[in-house]
Amino acid sequence: MSASSRFSAVEWIVKTDTVGVRVNTLGPGQSTPWHFHTAITDNAFGLDEGVEVHLREPDLLVRLPPGARQEILPRRVHKLVNRSDQPARYLLVQGIGTYDFVEVP
Repeated sequence: MSASSRFSAVEWIVKTDTVGVRVNTLGPGQSTPWHFHTAITDNAFGLDEGVEVHLREPDLLVRLPPGARQEILPRRVHKLVNRSDQPARYLLVQGIGTYDFVEVP
């Protein structure tokens, strides 16, 4: 699955060897696959209503209203979900070393 097919839209703000910052848009009811990153910490900031972060081990659901942030440490299985009937955006800030996107069932 390509990075762009995980979202309705992706707007890169910064992309260097050490950081990636982008706005991801999820369509109504859309979600990313369950996944983790081996060495990357995600910081997701809600921009629109409806964005949720689902985490495993331990299971946790975090709603990200506009302005809220959720840190997701390396190797933590997670997905982002849009529970609204409108497109929903979130800002994603990632430290980039060796980037990977490991999908899990």
